[in-house]
Amino acid sequence: MLKKTNNRVTTRWVEGELRLAGALDRRMIALLKAIDQSGSINQAAKQMGLSYKGAWQIIERANNLAPKVLISTATGGSKGGGTCLTAAGQALLSLFVRLEKQHRQFLQKLNESLADDPEMMLLLKPLVIKTSATNQLFGVITAINAGAVNAEVFVELKGGERIVASQTLAMLDSLGLVVGGDVLLLINAPEISVVTHPEHYSFSARNCMPGKVIRVQHDAVESEIVIQLSGGDNLVATITQTSAEALGLSPGVSVNAVFKSNAVIIAAISKAAV
Repeated sequence: MLKKTNNRVTTRWVEGELRLAGALDRRMIALLKAIDQSGSINQAAKQMGLSYKGAWQIIERANNLAPKVLISTATGGSKGGGTCLTAAGQALLSLFVRLEKQHRQFLQKLNESLADDPEMMLLLKPLVIKTSATNQLFGVITAINAGAVNAEVFVELKGGERIVASQTLAMLDSLGLVVGGDVLLLINAPEISVVTHPEHYSFSARNCMPGKVIRVQHDAVESEIVIQLSGGDNLVATITQTSAEALGLSPGVSVNAVFKSNAVIIAAISKAAV
């Protein structure tokens, strides 16, 4: 999540919910505030998107946990009329509002200190990139071979394995890809083939990554194969269940994940503070 402070945009790397006594959280306090404003449990429940019964359950829990009654209902009934916060409820609401402000300021200082730490940014930035691609691997560009139209980008993973990705020269320039740059490699699971004896085959695909199967998940038609590379990164491949059974895939089996260079999407990670 991004937040702008003093004309500087920072990412909320650290987040946390304020909770009093292990049970009084923002949702419960918000309901108390809605009751205080509307004077009606029924109206407060609607504001919170709760059922009348659900709101009452939260109220009962709050009253039971607190040493003093927080909510007073003069007249019962389905409308919940005549409901108000007691002096203790008002005090608790005021306390939570004050503490929440201090809590936000505390988290903001933590996030600002992280944004100024380049080593932490290197670890955290890949985690906030959201994509539909199953496989996301962090790496560093070690070489770029440019042709007339396309370029081959060589990326080293943290375990030392090397992946080759094809990129147009225009996109290479647009992303600002250079040797030494940090990138995230995105590979869709169906783009990866699983081979058990690569020495018996010749491949046109540039990438042939050795590893071991650590998990196999079957559904009605397809199988999800999770392969752990020697350096610790995992790759997920989706193949037919028939193929998985024919290859005898199970945890511990040595395999190679094979995929073309144009199956790899590159996401550049800026070194500037987010």
